[in-house]
Amino acid sequence: MAKSKFVALPGIPYPLGATPDGEGVNFSIFSEHAIGATLCLFGGSGGDDEIARLPLFERTEHIWHAYVPGARAGQRYGYRMSGPYDPAAGHRFNAAKLLIDPYARALDRIPVWHDSMMGYRSITVGNAPRLDLRDSAPAMPKCVVIDPAYDWEGDRKPAIPWGDLIIYEAQVKGMTALHPEVPRKLRGSYAALAAPAVIRHLTSIGVNAVELLPVCQTAPEHRLEKLGLTNYWGYNSIGYFAPDIRFASGNALGGSVAEFKSMVKAFHRAGIEVILDVVYNHTGEGDETGPTICFRGIDNANYYRLRSDGSGRCEDFTGTGNSLALTHPRVLQMVMDSLRYWIVEMHVDGFRFDLATTLARGARGEFAASPFFAVIAQDPTIAAAKLIAEPWD
Repeated sequence: MAKSKFVALPGIPYPLGATPDGEGVNFSIFSEHAIGATLCLFGGSGGDDEIARLPLFERTEHIWHAYVPGARAGQRYGYRMSGPYDPAAGHRFNAAKLLIDPYARALDRIPVWHDSMMGYRSITVGNAPRLDLRDSAPAMPKCVVIDPAYDWEGDRKPAIPWGDLIIYEAQVKGMTALHPEVPRKLRGSYAALAAPAVIRHLTSIGVNAVELLPVCQTAPEHRLEKLGLTNYWGYNSIGYFAPDIRFASGNALGGSVAEFKSMVKAFHRAGIEVILDVVYNHTGEGDETGPTICFRGIDNANYYRLRSDGSGRCEDFTGTGNSLALTHPRVLQMVMDSLRYWIVEMHVDGFRFDLATTLARGARGEFAASPFFAVIAQDPTIAAAKLIAEPWD
């Protein structure tokens, strides 16, 4: 790698994620158990040329941070975290693996499975899986720094009373992929949902709220890809701030964000609210045999609930392989920041919580007074949104 023009200045811990200010970008990521964090920058609009590796030397209350002068919106990036590799204790750090920022606002491509994303090899030394030292960066999607500026043109949320709601559940692609009145190049996208023909249909049947199946960035499971399939419904989130790039109509880096906003604005102009089906109970990394692409490599022992038997294995309350540790304050903070982001920055009107009873589990897995619902109740922004709970567990 050639000498980089970029340098890392101290920066600040908040806000988490990548925040541009016109002169540079502040990068910030939480990890309690890491002993080192490296910001990796990538060049161009595509490809996997790693143009800089910047160690983050500043750490504030387990948040690693740096300010990079000269970085701009459109910059592609990821992280490498170093720390203990001790699966039985729940630690699965592996600096050979490029990691998605949990606060990334956009990715540059759809995640596609590759064996280099595995943090360990099946060959064991003693009873522990051996580290896989293959560099996963060429196979990994990259995070994209976005420009948050957007002209909402006076957008106002419809604020429809609960008793008057008529909700239409839809999947972005499924709603529009074959619609004859939607331009072919837009079909299956956020822009397609905003097409006049789609909105006319919804209003003609009396609909005043659209509940979208998951639009947070998803990652398909390996077993499905081997069968030539994908997780069509999207219940396999890997990025809780990023609109799923599968539904972007164009190829511009970060363009999915503005396109999503334009869709919301079009619905609001028609008096239609936008409710998102959100999946905060588990992630797309699966159980402990799954890939190391985000949370597992950043701080597995804090992001996931682990069994109390000393095995380091994931608790699986969801039937999907893992369960997010929503009793941990930093994980809870991430989810609340995500909800607030979709409300404030993306103008959505509410949420439908997938497997909501799973979110109510206490520290020992029991049903208890949940910190998740307590924090929602005290947050005036989130509490004022439309909130729907799926009771299945």
